Amino acid sequence: MRLPVNPPVLPMLAKRLSELPAGDGWIFEPKWDGFRALVFRDGDEVLIQSRDEKSFNRYFPELIDPLRAQLPARCVLDGEIVVVQDGALEFDTLQQRIHPAASRVKLLSQRTPASIVFFDLLAEGDEDLRETPFADRRQRLEALLSSAAPPLHLTPATRDLKTARDWFRRFEGAGLDGVVAKPVAGIYEPNKRAMLKIKHERECDCVVAGFRWHKKGARTMVGSLLLGLYNDAGALQHVGVCASFTEAKRRELVEFLAPYRKNALADHPWKDWAEQESGDGDGQRMPGAQSRWSGGKDMSWEPLRPELVVEVAYDHMQSDRFRHTAQFRRWRTDKKPRDCTYEQLEVVAPEELAAIFARGR
Repeated sequence: MRLPVNPPVLPMLAKRLSELPAGDGWIFEPKWDGFRALVFRDGDEVLIQSRDEKSFNRYFPELIDPLRAQLPARCVLDGEIVVVQDGALEFDTLQQRIHPAASRVKLLSQRTPASIVFFDLLAEGDEDLRETPFADRRQRLEALLSSAAPPLHLTPATRDLKTARDWFRRFEGAGLDGVVAKPVAGIYEPNKRAMLKIKHERECDCVVAGFRWHKKGARTMVGSLLLGLYNDAGALQHVGVCASFTEAKRRELVEFLAPYRKNALADHPWKDWAEQESGDGDGQRMPGAQSRWSGGKDMSWEPLRPELVVEVAYDHMQSDRFRHTAQFRRWRTDKKPRDCTYEQLEVVAPEELAAIFARGR
């Protein structure tokens, strides 16, 4: 490719805030929950680049022809690959699209076709637009995609804080991940947190049923706590992990958890998982299996007697688990583990994505 902006390019990132910024210096967009993707087109050559600089082309073949047909002959765009089903974003379904078997990829591209939502323009023709203010880039992106048809979409944008607050509240049930705020005059800064993201945060009490060692420290520091919730059948389901501890806290946790490691596996609800390399027990989510998402990391875990309860903060659930790593808040010595059920979770009714996906996927 011979573009004014050639691959690989690291995407611009966002830092998290607790509330939407005030003032008239911002452009707000819904925050999509999918795979970040930079699209490079130079004539017939199209590259869909992932956040980690790899090619998505083989995993989303259904996007190549529409990109080639609808984008300018030479351009670079920033966006998000998503899968929409029944009026909501389905990240689990999207993850399944990254499969090593070509036959499986082809089948899934037909069964669960993806869409791509664009929100920035880095180059068009011979122009490098990264130093151009975002308001101008947005205007050019709107013109470029004015006649775009599914599976290509333009993300909504507004300068109105009231509208952004409405999006933050109303679109959550459809799987949107919050709201992004971009400086009106901001340039495109690869790999820098030059944008703001405002995400939902809730609290939940979970059973601590195991932990993983930190990758550093030779088993002297805890890396993460394995969290569980009881379902309606009384089975403890693995729902995610709690991490982001300081180094001092990681060392302190080793001593704190030591008493709960004694005879932990004898009657542990996840005993079968500890005795097999892969599998999912009785249909429950397994906390330690290798997958194509683990990147070769050590996913082994240490069982704990399920007697500790921790309060964590989380943004939202994806199916039956936390979409992202939960954040430690405090120990709940006043709560029984059996009281940690899915019933405590707030359920947000989905809103239609018709305003964005008005003409199909």
